[in-house]
Amino acid sequence: MSERSVLTIEEVVKETEDIVTLRFRYDGHFLPGQFLMLWIPGVDEIPMSISYLGRMKGVTVKRVGEATKALCALEEGDQIGIRGPFGQGFAISEKRTLCVGGGVGMAAVMPAVSSFKDRRLVDVAIGAPTKSELLFEDRAIGNCRQVFISTDDGSKGFHGTVVEMVKPLLASGEYQMILGCGPEMMLDALHKICLEVGVDSQLSLERFIKCGVGLCGSCAIDGIRVCADGPVFWGSELTKYYEFGKCKRDQSGRKTQL
Repeated sequence: MSERSVLTIEEVVKETEDIVTLRFRYDGHFLPGQFLMLWIPGVDEIPMSISYLGRMKGVTVKRVGEATKALCALEEGDQIGIRGPFGQGFAISEKRTLCVGGGVGMAAVMPAVSSFKDRRLVDVAIGAPTKSELLFEDRAIGNCRQVFISTDDGSKGFHGTVVEMVKPLLASGEYQMILGCGPEMMLDALHKICLEVGVDSQLSLERFIKCGVGLCGSCAIDGIRVCADGPVFWGSELTKYYEFGKCKRDQSGRKTQL
């Protein structure tokens, strides 16, 4: 179990109505796609994808439950406990790559986008229910060749899901690698398309993580520990997992349908 550090929040950025980014100084080398365990005293400890690398790191939080509400309420000067980094991150190559983020999944994808030395090699596809919930659009524009936008309600960009939008892009044969993060049903659909068109993929799964180091098994998928063996998996690995896109585990460890 890694040692916990207590850090001070130096900047709070409101990204959308329900999403904020917390910035802080934290030494160490992080890989895009890795995550931290954040401890909110008196509330809980939860996993959060690292949304900013470098010395001034960050996590991007969507307000959905008690712990995330507490994180979103933090102000500059407040303190939190941090363990990590944990997990396997994205492998950045010199291949033509499309990075696909659904909702707050862009928080895990964006550090990968920023890690490409040649911005001409990477495009970004961002999906959200509506334009007010699009995350990191401006940041993506400054770090890649082209940005594609989709909204479920058609309020901006392509009218439909991000997977529907990227399907013809993948079929065009332009891309050699797909990096993605978002709801698992979205990733399952993206994975199927990648298999159909013969494009390699790396997908970051969101599962219920308690310990972060592979001890408790709450995040397991077909016996594989997402916190330690993932959260980023190659598409060729995911083809072996029956539970991918079908079921997950709840807080008690019971399997439930997605």
